[in-house]
Amino acid sequence: MRKLTSKLPHTATSIFTYMSQLALRHNAINLSQGFPDFDGPPRLIELVNQHLLAGHNQYAPMAGVGALREQISANVAAAHAVVYDPETEITVTAGATQALFTAMAALIRPGDEVVLFEPAYDAYAPTVQVFGGIPKPVTLRAPDFAIDWDAVATLVTPRTRLILINSPNNPTGRVLSDSDYQGLIQLIRNTDCYVLSDEVYAHIVYNGVQHRSVSQYPELRERAFVVASFGKLYHMTGWKVGYCLAPHELTAEFRKVHQFNVFSVNTPTQYALADFMKDSEEHLGLSPFFQKKRDFLIAALQETGFRPLPCQGTYFLVANYSAISDLPERVFCETLTKQYGVATIPISAFYHQEVNQHLVRVCFAKQEQTLQQAATRLKKVSPF
Repeated sequence: MRKLTSKLPHTATSIFTYMSQLALRHNAINLSQGFPDFDGPPRLIELVNQHLLAGHNQYAPMAGVGALREQISANVAAAHAVVYDPETEITVTAGATQALFTAMAALIRPGDEVVLFEPAYDAYAPTVQVFGGIPKPVTLRAPDFAIDWDAVATLVTPRTRLILINSPNNPTGRVLSDSDYQGLIQLIRNTDCYVLSDEVYAHIVYNGVQHRSVSQYPELRERAFVVASFGKLYHMTGWKVGYCLAPHELTAEFRKVHQFNVFSVNTPTQYALADFMKDSEEHLGLSPFFQKKRDFLIAALQETGFRPLPCQGTYFLVANYSAISDLPERVFCETLTKQYGVATIPISAFYHQEVNQHLVRVCFAKQEQTLQQAATRLKKVSPF
């Protein structure tokens, strides 16, 4: 048999899977992979059961259940004063990562260049490469991970097809400001670039910081895909339901791929989400809910050798361990897991090339008991 030539020859098992498996083998507290260790709202689970029993168990419409798309439209309008047509501009997806994949599939042609910002979610660059695109990473560094838009402009060429942004950002917790969006507007003006905006943590921001969506800027909205996640919104990451917003011309291209990729998404879950979203208190209460957890972890880390960096959003915290060790980040995380029983993620895993800034990402979407147990173990970490 002829040997298969890999489309992703340099891609291995993700760091998230690896660290979770390592945590399991060493009975470590898993603060690495980004999922809560608590369940979502009981009423939402009850609603899914109701719709299962009501017979909503066959294929949903390809674009998503109409009631859910209408509710998404209403919620986006309330949050950002922007109206997306539920019929032609909103598509329900099998999670946010599928939405990102489908948007890139609809846009990227062989040889197209895609500007993205690192540290970045590890699915971005491989997806670009699968479709023959060329990732053009912009390296951002601690402690503020600020974007120099003049420097970014030097990467934009006639072959640049897409600018990929993520706010609030995983893993840094940074939220893009109005000046960032103005910089992006200037960057793509008079170009043929599109924008893909990953906004899955939009409702998780802290200390009065305002999340701004690409959809709020007309010059960006007309050429942007916006991706969101119900898994992050309602603590149900295993349900894998998200959605994509885009002008109708872009949505039409998105759906051409979507119909042959996933076609439709879990039906009873969509009906349940449509019912549940009518009460906005759940997602509007996410910021204080997670800020309490963030602040608990920050306070706990003050009694250790870890030094937390600013966190404006998401449920991840980046911490500097240079007072503990000079080991490269991945080796440090492996050692921390094996010897002290706490699993984290090296920030270097979010860059295309090894960058050792002595940083780890910690997920604080955990029960307070879990965070307390992890803090107790981290206090025992001595320099190594």
